[in-house]
Amino acid sequence: MEVEMKIRGLMMDPTTNMPIVILKDVSSNTVLPIWVGIYEANAIALEIEKVSTPRPMTHDLLKSVLLGLHTGVRKVVVSELKDDTFYALIWLEREGEMISVDSRPSDALALALRLDCPIFVDDMVLKSSKLTATVSDKVNTDELRRWLENLNDEDMGRYKM
Repeated sequence: MEVEMKIRGLMMDPTTNMPIVILKDVSSNTVLPIWVGIYEANAIALEIEKVSTPRPMTHDLLKSVLLGLHTGVRKVVVSELKDDTFYALIWLEREGEMISVDSRPSDALALALRLDCPIFVDDMVLKSSKLTATVSDKVNTDELRRWLENLNDEDMGRYKM
């Protein structure tokens, strides 16, 4: 089963200083933090902030190629968590055929933002991420989860590179 999520925001992990994309369940307070690289976070932040660049970025190019090929993105799914690594699928539709494409979650999310398509997380990923959260030893997993679930708009702020 898949759970629909929205990107709640981006923030920096105070312990590792790495960017975190915060996904939030659209029908509950469940959140899923996904640590991403600096460049991937920048691609997501540019779209969240609606910043236009003088030349197309990689995800903008991919959007143009898909639209040019009359191919829609139906959804992106964070589909698996294995060895502390998240995996995602981008579900394309072309001429009535559904095609799944393997992707890093950060790329799938950046594309989903640009094409305004739904974001899902497999419920097994949500269950296993609560058991095997990838957080620093200095931070208790339950404390981090509670902190993330209770973030308000002021806590999220704007993501700065």
